[in-house]
Amino acid sequence: MRYLVLLKGTTPGTPPPPELMAAIMQLGEDATAAGALLDTAGLAPSVNSARVTVTGGALDVVDGPFAETKEMISYALYQVRTKAEATEWTSRFMKLHRDLWPGWEGEAEVHQVFSPAG
Repeated sequence: MRYLVLLKGTTPGTPPPPELMAAIMQLGEDATAAGALLDTAGLAPSVNSARVTVTGGALDVVDGPFAETKEMISYALYQVRTKAEATEWTSRFMKLHRDLWPGWEGEAEVHQVFSPAG
């Protein structure tokens, strides 16, 4: 099964520490070597984004930035056997942020990607 992980976070006023970036790279290498990680990337700030909505039959496009306090900052796409595996990889990623970037706060959503084959 494929799972899409969306990471939202706040920046504590400092850039990510080099130790965090190195640890993230290592985790990505580990997940890729395990055959679990299909793709991942950081996302540009919402000032470069747009939101498309349909409300009451009307289509609306709003350019960023958006008022949310947490920015959507990255995604990862995993191919694993269970949601528990996707959640474990995601937890490892979040623990790196907790342990290596004081003041950082965020959340990750783990979504199963629909597949007609199950």
